[in-house]
Amino acid sequence: MHERIGIAHIATGDLLRAAVAGRSELGRAAQAYMSRGELVPDALVIDMIDHRLQENGPDPSFMLDGFPRTVAQAEALESMLGRQHLPLDHVLCLDVPREELVRRLSGRRTCTQCGAMCHVIFDPPATAGVCDRCGGALIQRDDDREETIRARLVVYDTSTAPLTAFYRSRSLLREIDGTGSPAQVFERVVAQLNGGQGGRPSGGPAPTAARS
Repeated sequence: MHERIGIAHIATGDLLRAAVAGRSELGRAAQAYMSRGELVPDALVIDMIDHRLQENGPDPSFMLDGFPRTVAQAEALESMLGRQHLPLDHVLCLDVPREELVRRLSGRRTCTQCGAMCHVIFDPPATAGVCDRCGGALIQRDDDREETIRARLVVYDTSTAPLTAFYRSRSLLREIDGTGSPAQVFERVVAQLNGGQGGRPSGGPAPTAARS
């Protein structure tokens, strides 16, 4: 989506995994939490996002993927953007039934050599366990294992779900039906950003902040 609307994509998970792979101080601190399906402490994530936003350059447009995950992080984001005089335009909330979330996430596989990703159901490799791009071995990351995903969903219920009320009270929340194909969900997101209606089933939302 960020390519089509021309804004930077800042994914918290990607930043954390890069820190873990680089064995930085942040990466070492975050790895233990991530492998157990727990949220990385707010202070670590907030510092990482603050640093990344300062690197965004003269173009203030961006999409935050996976941040904020707690009300404390949302309040910290407001402070960060306030210091830079950048108002938040939208918070996208993709609603997906819980078992569908587990199916989507647990099916992801990552290449140990080039980092390419595929899905055993939706985008299977030509040869099971082998990366189509480089021939490397495909593995399931620790945070994509079913038991870890279900632990993360329990954490979501207590720590992340309150964000819907937080952003609804600020008239920023855009609730979108996250079921169906990636193309269908994408068109619903674009419609919301253009002022349309996305619809909302029951399930677990995944808040994403956007500044455009």
